[in-house]
Amino acid sequence: MWQGIVDTGDTAPGDLYYSYEFRDRSGREKVEWGLRHLDLSASETDNIYVFDYWNPPGAVENVFDSQAFKVFQNRAEPIEKAKRKPGAVTHIFRVKAPLLKNDEVLCILGHGRTLRAWDSAAPLLLQPGEEGWTLRADLSQEDFPLAYKYGVWNTRTNKFLGFEDGSNRTLYAPSHGGLTVLHDGFARFPNPGWRGAGVAIPVFSLRSNKSWGVGEFADIHLLVDWAKSVGLKLIQLLPINDTTATHTWVDSYPYSAISAFALHPVFLNVEQLAGKKHAAVLKPHLKKQKELNALDTVDYESVTQLKRDIVHQLYHLQKEEWLQDQAYRAYYEANKHWLASYAAFCWLRDTNGTADFSQWSSHRVYKAAEVDKLLSPASEHFDAIAPHLFVQWHLHLQFKAATDYAHTNGIAVKGDIPIGIYRYSCDAWVAPQLYNMDMQAGAPPDDFAVNGQNWGFPTYSWARMKADGFAWWKQRFHQMSLYFDAFRIDHILGFFRIWSIPMDAVEGILGHFVPAIPVTEKELLEAGVGFSRDRLCKPYITERVVQDLFGADANWVGEHCLLPRKDERFDLKPEFSTQRRVEQYFDNQPATEQNIRLRNGLYRLIANVILLNPSPSGSGRWRWPCTFASALKKPPRSNTCPKK
Repeated sequence: MWQGIVDTGDTAPGDLYYSYEFRDRSGREKVEWGLRHLDLSASETDNIYVFDYWNPPGAVENVFDSQAFKVFQNRAEPIEKAKRKPGAVTHIFRVKAPLLKNDEVLCILGHGRTLRAWDSAAPLLLQPGEEGWTLRADLSQEDFPLAYKYGVWNTRTNKFLGFEDGSNRTLYAPSHGGLTVLHDGFARFPNPGWRGAGVAIPVFSLRSNKSWGVGEFADIHLLVDWAKSVGLKLIQLLPINDTTATHTWVDSYPYSAISAFALHPVFLNVEQLAGKKHAAVLKPHLKKQKELNALDTVDYESVTQLKRDIVHQLYHLQKEEWLQDQAYRAYYEANKHWLASYAAFCWLRDTNGTADFSQWSSHRVYKAAEVDKLLSPASEHFDAIAPHLFVQWHLHLQFKAATDYAHTNGIAVKGDIPIGIYRYSCDAWVAPQLYNMDMQAGAPPDDFAVNGQNWGFPTYSWARMKADGFAWWKQRFHQMSLYFDAFRIDHILGFFRIWSIPMDAVEGILGHFVPAIPVTEKELLEAGVGFSRDRLCKPYITERVVQDLFGADANWVGEHCLLPRKDERFDLKPEFSTQRRVEQYFDNQPATEQNIRLRNGLYRLIANVILLNPSPSGSGRWRWPCTFASALKKPPRSNTCPKK
């Protein structure tokens, strides 16, 4: 039993949220799961005695108490409260029982008249709520200590179904008068062995007869109906954030969002947006809608262009009414921290013809005051920027309606959060200091990608994010929680270590884990390995290596890409010295099979090193890459070399 006293003073908050941490002398810390809540304003006494149970993060009950499971739990109706004198409350019992069946409610029995003297024919029924089950009782006339236990009551049959497992719970009298609150954790019922199945699907594939060439948020209603009919409990959607960087088909990649907050305009249903009042706007486009809907695959560019044209028309027709909508104004104020910069970013992207803000003619560096001026209704650019606000508002309404419909039908909705952000995204423009813009995230080589993966996303500067309490991540999760009950985090390993690749590399093979323990020159020397920067840290290129890699193309490589050395090895010419330079060279050449083969071979040659130095300062701290074996072989003896 641990005890502590907190003095909230005369200016105590109405609501108090708190949790416990355990620390030992060795510095280890354990944090319990979740937050507890006290409504201090509801108490008429200055002293509140709280009895809490430690809630282990690994307790299986916590899973069933999460938002996803609450969607399809028993939605018990409030129990009719017994008449009680105002203020006659000395104890509040709170307990959780997340997996009760329909018609089942939690009850309590115990010693004394108030707790019904263990009479299972007439137990006290607890009230259901967001924080579990609650009972407010007056135990001022009872003799302590009291033993009590929770049980289950069936409201349909009016029968007691049984007590919780384990021994009786014990309640002791407080040392002074006041209100006693018991957070009793979870009722001790056997694990029910809950089972459920779900479906994972991208929104774009939900195309229906009502769609405009692509699956939309409005089509989620049909998915919910189907999921319910076949007994599924959950639907998971691929990322739904805006990826519009180039207005071309390459933007269809769902894991490269220009905003971690904005929804993708392609999922907007323009028929709902137009409504009956402006349905005439859609008539000239109905033929195109049918054509796009009849295609076997989604014509991403045509669909997005069609919707942009329609949205532009509807914006001007609905502008005044939309701007006066109090619900929209509240939405804007709650989301201004990302919405204003996103709308300005989209306009600047289109005005400059690129999402690469380093190439913009103005506003290359984000300044909140300048964005506020751009978004002022008095701004000359307002009508070019505001449609992005207009679209996000209606996307929010349509997506929220879809997820609310899922919840009404007992279906949970799971989202998908990519670990990275697009290099030329609004997030990077607004706060580049939160990201390592000089590095690329990816994955090391494996059986599925033998040369590793390079996603191109900047890595996170966790030190800078920690400095403001990870505010960006908290905002991101909060935004997603408006719609989703659970998240899948794509590459969750990235929170603990990330495969970091230098900007001059194209493939993931030249990356290294951050954080990771490097090897030092001193360690190599002490181990008897020796250390030669030239031998270990530069691409190992000999005639044999070139012949093995390029075959009939070896002479071309020797003539165009290599410089001979005195030790029968070769160096790469400066214009071919990095994978990025090789990529740039072949981007300007015809995409023939030979050129692709040469490019990939040069990538292999550049990656043929034993040690990498990830430090810009060139310090003697090295990392092992994932290379093919030739760099480890003894240099072959040869009197010939590729043609120079």
